[in-house]
Amino acid sequence: MTDQCYLAIDLGAESGRVMAGLFDGSRMRVEEIHRFANGGVRIRDSLRWNVLGLWSEIEVGLRKAARYADSIVSIGVDTWGVDFVLLSETDELLGLPCHYRDARTQGMLAKACSRVPREQIFAETGQQFMEINSLYQLLAMHETNRRLLEQADCLLMIPDFFHWCLCGSRVVEFTNATTTQMLHPTRRDWSTELLRQFELPTSMLPRVVDPGTKLGQLRGDVAERTGMKRVDVIAPATHDTGSAVAAVPTEQTGRTDWAYISSGTWSLMGVEVQDAVLDARVLERNVTNEGGVEGTYRLLRNITGLWLVQQARRSFERRGRSFDYGQLTALAAAAPAFRALIDPDHADFLNPDDMVTAIQKRCRDTGQAVPESEGQIVRCALESLALKCRMVLGWLEELTGTPVGVIHIVGGGTQNQLLNQFTASACGSAVVAGPVEATALGNALVQARSRGEVASLADIRSVVTASTQLQRYDPQDSVQWQEAWQRFRQLVA
Repeated sequence: MTDQCYLAIDLGAESGRVMAGLFDGSRMRVEEIHRFANGGVRIRDSLRWNVLGLWSEIEVGLRKAARYADSIVSIGVDTWGVDFVLLSETDELLGLPCHYRDARTQGMLAKACSRVPREQIFAETGQQFMEINSLYQLLAMHETNRRLLEQADCLLMIPDFFHWCLCGSRVVEFTNATTTQMLHPTRRDWSTELLRQFELPTSMLPRVVDPGTKLGQLRGDVAERTGMKRVDVIAPATHDTGSAVAAVPTEQTGRTDWAYISSGTWSLMGVEVQDAVLDARVLERNVTNEGGVEGTYRLLRNITGLWLVQQARRSFERRGRSFDYGQLTALAAAAPAFRALIDPDHADFLNPDDMVTAIQKRCRDTGQAVPESEGQIVRCALESLALKCRMVLGWLEELTGTPVGVIHIVGGGTQNQLLNQFTASACGSAVVAGPVEATALGNALVQARSRGEVASLADIRSVVTASTQLQRYDPQDSVQWQEAWQRFRQLVA
């Protein structure tokens, strides 16, 4: 039997890939077809996404995928959350979409809470308060570019826009819709009354569909340009974390005694629950409820992740010092432990002009030894990230009332073995790392589930477990990490 091929288009903040998920009925292997760079584009005083350039690269990937020929059965796209594209009534693109790190949302969260109480916004959305959320992006647009907003006939999240490019669908998939802070957490539809209180238009909001929904067939013109057949376009869990969590290799689906970290530019740490958790403690801890597969929710906290290292690397390059990530990790491993700590989520690190300078300034401002070398800078970032995960783990255990026995780390960040060990040691918990390609696996296997090749979320995870080599990390140096934890708690208090 020829393996079925599910094309998973996975776009991240640094790069995008077109991947082949090759399924033999019990195991899936993924093969990279095409990889390309991504990142914000500066124009005037704004930071944008070059979605047209990304679409061009996707078409390159589809042409390269022709080698899989008749085995390709469907395509699906996942990306980051919160950002969106606006289309006119005649399907014209209304400007290049803004990047979530664009400065236009600065101060918008405070303005929003001055108009509608924070408690009401949370009750209507169940989401973590971050200025990057779609709600505050729209409020910023309402203040500065209202005429463009008035022309919008349809709002599509970034993956939904690429599904529109592929097949013409005008819908938003559930897992990405829950990143907007505009979706009701129990009705699972748009919080239109809340949006009206903010005088935001609601007619542009399309139907919300579940992961696994068949959206249509590949457009004829796209098929002609790429040499593809008119295969099905299926919405996976379009939020990349939703796809990654679907691919966590565990038998404990629907339980809260395990946690996950989807590790990459962001570290998204959470537990899987059956219903959104909306009590006052969730609001107090600023934890979020994001949608998952089969109606589950991901009770999680967004933590600034390897963005710190990615941007530090760029800072080093500007200083004439070029390193790959493996070299930086080796330098960090050799650097002194716990020289200085930072809160990864401090506003100074959202989008600084120079990450090295920002880290050094924060250490100086908090009265700590200032890291100087590349190894010291990166070690500071990695140790601090691990300690922030410990903090969030405590919150999750408090909110669910269930101790976490194991942390599953999935995604590209699993390749950083030093961070995996730091996380196990900081949290005092076993860490199981893998798969690296969790997002692509989850994307492709949700497509397979839609076609009846896989029966359930539990079966998806069984396939992932059978298809993946995992690595376990156990806590080390508990006394030193406990001392660092006490310092970190005081630092972020």
